[in-house]
Amino acid sequence: MRAHIITIGDEILIGQIVDTNSAFIAKELDKIGVEVYQISSISDSKEHIVHCLEEAQKTAEIVLITGGLGPTKDDVTKHTFCEFFDDVLVENQAVLHNIERIFKHHVNRPMLPANRSQALVPSQATVLMNHNGTAPGMWMKSGKTVFVSMPGVPFEMKGLMTSEVIPRLQKEFSRPFILHRTLQTYGMGESEIADRIAGWENALPADIKLAYLPALGKVRLRLSTKGPDKALLEQRLDEQIKGLHALIGEIIVGYDDGESIEAVVARLLTERHRTLAVAESCTGGQISAAITSIPGASAYYKGGMVTYATHSKVELLKIEQKLIDEHSVVSAEVAEAMARSVQQWYGADYAIATTGNAGPTKGDSDADVGTIYIGIASPSGVVAHKFMMGSQRERVVSKSVNKAFELLQKEILKNS
Repeated sequence: MRAHIITIGDEILIGQIVDTNSAFIAKELDKIGVEVYQISSISDSKEHIVHCLEEAQKTAEIVLITGGLGPTKDDVTKHTFCEFFDDVLVENQAVLHNIERIFKHHVNRPMLPANRSQALVPSQATVLMNHNGTAPGMWMKSGKTVFVSMPGVPFEMKGLMTSEVIPRLQKEFSRPFILHRTLQTYGMGESEIADRIAGWENALPADIKLAYLPALGKVRLRLSTKGPDKALLEQRLDEQIKGLHALIGEIIVGYDDGESIEAVVARLLTERHRTLAVAESCTGGQISAAITSIPGASAYYKGGMVTYATHSKVELLKIEQKLIDEHSVVSAEVAEAMARSVQQWYGADYAIATTGNAGPTKGDSDADVGTIYIGIASPSGVVAHKFMMGSQRERVVSKSVNKAFELLQKEILKNS
């Protein structure tokens, strides 16, 4: 069972907006056992749309289209549908009533003729009512292929996918189960992981696929398989995961759904009823921002300081000037002192401290650009780690933030 996703809009092709619709649709299809064969982004032209629909029909049983359903002249999807299906537009009273409802209760102006025109749909189409907007979804069939057109506005598309499209696809098609298990690893590069698990990977059954998904500071390992027996698939994936744990268990920090390292840390702190404080220099508040982006952070996050300049470390964190003069502000000794100080200031169980030169020029230290020290304070003591993070400023900061969470996660597990 294969699907082709088509997004329509010149704004996507010129980079004015990012196509997030395809990612959402693909994930929803994967959940119900539909394999996405292709994703296409095309221009707002009838010729291009018709050509893409024709090509999609050759290879997919399901074609999902977003975009081009607005009230203006550049929105041509409905007219193109009529051309492709040899159909005509007719006014749908249910859609018209929905548009009138939206204007009456949510839009502070009269309904224009262009808005009324959105009630025009191909006569052969099954209307999918869009309760979040004025453009309806449309479900049409040609041969063995189902074509579904949805608005390009993300929250409108998501509403239709959830309430209309997915249930209809489940009813229309029999599908296999597609299962994935994604492991989150931190602290080891892709090539090193591949070397460690080479024997295990070579012994994988032919119907179980492994994908490496590297990102800044982490590598996700995704195991995928499909078949008619869900329980058997789950059992076989679990057996393979046990093999991975035996080989690289020390770097596995989470599973599935792309759980971030800060989310892993948040979960560990919450489960253990422990608290955290942060003192940042070179990371400029980005560690605190990552922490507070997760709902419920107030349960474990006591607070933080951005002591960017040397004098703020001295005045706020009470770091001795003698220590800085002797070891440099970018040093293990200062990182440890910062972590101890902010831990005591907030009365926290754990603390993170960062100090370093993110570049592109040197600051109050002669340390090379990219030199980073990360201090971690815990109930059992304090330790600082040195890293060389490269020379590109944004990358240095991002890598430092990820590494800080990785070190904290290991320290929490060590103290459990």
